[in-house]
Amino acid sequence: MAAQTIHPDSITDFYTKREVMIPMRDGVKLYTAVYEPKKNVEEHPILMMRTPYSCEPYGESFDNYLKGFLKTYVDAGYILVFQDVRGRYKSEGEFVQVRPLNKQKKGKKDKKNIDEATDTYDTIDWLLKHTHNNGRVGTWGISYEGFYATMSASCNHPALKAVSSQAPVTDWFRGDDRHHNGAFTFLQTTNFLPALEGRNIGKGVMKQIVKNDVYTDFLALGTFKNADDLVQDTTETMWNNIKNHPNFDAFWQERDARTTCYHLQPAILVVGGTYDSEDCYGAWGLYRAIKEQSPETELYLAFGPWWHGAWTRRNFQGFGNVYFGNNSAAYYMDHIQYPFFSYYLEGKGEKPQNKVNIFYSGKNEWEFSDEWPSLKMEPTPYYIHGDGSVSTSIPTEKDSYTEYISDMSHPVSYTALPTTYRTKEFMIDDQRFATARPDVITFVTAPLTDTLTLAGPIEVELKTAISSTDADFMVKVIDVYPENFRYPKEATEYLGNAGYPMSGYQQLVRGELFRGRYRTGFDNPQAFTPNQITSVDYTLYDVAHSFLPGHRLMIQIQSSWFPIIDRNPQKFIDTYHCTEKDFEMKQSIRIYHQEGAATRLLLPVVQE
Repeated sequence: MAAQTIHPDSITDFYTKREVMIPMRDGVKLYTAVYEPKKNVEEHPILMMRTPYSCEPYGESFDNYLKGFLKTYVDAGYILVFQDVRGRYKSEGEFVQVRPLNKQKKGKKDKKNIDEATDTYDTIDWLLKHTHNNGRVGTWGISYEGFYATMSASCNHPALKAVSSQAPVTDWFRGDDRHHNGAFTFLQTTNFLPALEGRNIGKGVMKQIVKNDVYTDFLALGTFKNADDLVQDTTETMWNNIKNHPNFDAFWQERDARTTCYHLQPAILVVGGTYDSEDCYGAWGLYRAIKEQSPETELYLAFGPWWHGAWTRRNFQGFGNVYFGNNSAAYYMDHIQYPFFSYYLEGKGEKPQNKVNIFYSGKNEWEFSDEWPSLKMEPTPYYIHGDGSVSTSIPTEKDSYTEYISDMSHPVSYTALPTTYRTKEFMIDDQRFATARPDVITFVTAPLTDTLTLAGPIEVELKTAISSTDADFMVKVIDVYPENFRYPKEATEYLGNAGYPMSGYQQLVRGELFRGRYRTGFDNPQAFTPNQITSVDYTLYDVAHSFLPGHRLMIQIQSSWFPIIDRNPQKFIDTYHCTEKDFEMKQSIRIYHQEGAATRLLLPVVQE
C-alpha cells in the first residue's frame, strides 16, 4: 500500500466521513463515524476506537486525531473508525460503567447476551461488509477507552488481528482511577464521576468545592458524605456503587478486566506510562494477566516515562522538573506502535522482534527484551534503620522504632504548591516539602558509587503498631539528586524551569498508599489491635528507573496523601458515611526497625 502524505488541512482531499448507526444483535444501534480513503485501488485495514467520551466532532468535521496521533495511519490509508459505546452520546441503549464481560456465552447471536465484546463483534461484522477493507481489523484505546480495547480482545472475531490497550482501566478497586489499595481517590473521582454520569452539569460539583486550592477546599469540605450531598444522586450510578460497596466484593470482582484474559486470539500491545497517575497499575496488571492466562497470545509491552497519554505527544521530552530527553514518545509511535499495527493489519514489515520495550528513567534509555520483569532482576531486601539510614544490612537492635503523630486535621498534601486541580506532575514531584514535615519519616542511603537499576514491582513489608484500629500507610521510593546538580540548557529550556533549585532534588520514583484494614485481603477488612506490632505488606507497582552514581535512594513513610486519597478517620468505621467529628482523633504510629520486626522493601534490583 503506497503511503500518501497528507497535509493537515487537506485530509478531506483524501478521506471521506460517514456517520452510521450500526445495529447490534439485540436491535440497539450504535453511532459510528467511519473515515475512509477515497482511493480504493487497494483494500484497507480497519483501526477502531470505542469511547464513552463522545465521537465529536459530529457532522462534516474531521476528528483531530487524524491530524495528530493517527496521522501515520492516515498516510498509510487505514479506515479509521470511532464509535460511541452503548448508551453514550448518539448511541442507543443503556450505559453501564465498566460493564462486566458475560462469561456464560449461549451463542454468538443470543439477543440477551450482550456486553462490550459482543458489541465489538457485531460492529466488526458490519464494517467488513460495508467498507473496502482487507479483512483485518485492529482496536485501540487509552484509559477508559483502553478498557474497551481490552474487552474487544475477548470477542475473538476472526478478523480482529491486533489490539492495543493503552493505560487501560483494569481494576477500579485495587489500583486504577477510583481507589488505590482500597482507599478512595477523593479528588480525582469527585472531579470525574459526577460529570461523566450527568450529575450537576451546569453547576459543577468541583466548582462548588474549589474556591481557593484543592487542599484547603477539600479539607474544608470534610468528608465523602459532604461531597455526596453536593452530588445529590439517588440513582444507580458508579458514584453510589462506590459508597455501597466499600470492600472488594462481587460487584468489584466481576469488573476486574483481568478476569477476561483467557484464550485471546489477536496480538496485543499493552502500553503504559511509569509516571501515569491514573492507570499505571492497570497496564502492568493487564500485561501480567494476559501472560499468565493466555500464554498462546502474541503479547507485547511498551512503557515509557510518561504521564497519562503522553505517548501521543510527539515532542515529549519530560515534564514537571524532570527531563528525560530522548523523545521517547516519538520513538514509541514510529518504532513500536506503528510497526505492530503494520505487521498485523497491513501484513507488512517484519514481526516485532522485541516483546518488551521499556524506557528507564534516570539513565534515560530504552531497553528491549522478551521478559518483564527482566530475568536479571533479583528482589533485594533494603532495610530502614534507627539512624535514618537505608541499607541491605538486617537491623540488630533489640528495641528500635520511629514514631510519628498522624493528625487528619492536617493531612500530608500530595504536592508542595497550591493547585486548583489534580496535577500530573505530582508523580515525579520534589518531595523536600514532605521531608520537612514531622509526620513524614525519612530514611536514605549513602551516595551510590555504582548505578542501581530497579526493574519490576516493589514489595513493602512494614512492621508497625498504631494507637487506634485503622491507619493508612504511604510508602515512597525517591531519587535524591547530588548537591550542585544542574540540568543543561536544552533541558531547562524545554521544561521552563531554569530557576528551580535542582541541587538535592528529591524525585518521587514510586509512591503508593495502602489502607491498613485490607492487610489480610481486600474482601476481608480487619481492625488493628491497638499498640500491637502488626505486619502490613503490599506492593508498589512496577518501576523502571536507574539511580546514578552520586545519587541516593530515599524511603519515606507517612499516613495521608491528601486530597488525592480521602482521609482515614483512623478507626475501623465506614469511611463513606462518617462525619467530620470522626476525623478529630490524632494517632500515634510506630514503624519498627529492630531484630524480629524489621521494616524492609524488596527492591527489584537488576544484577548487571
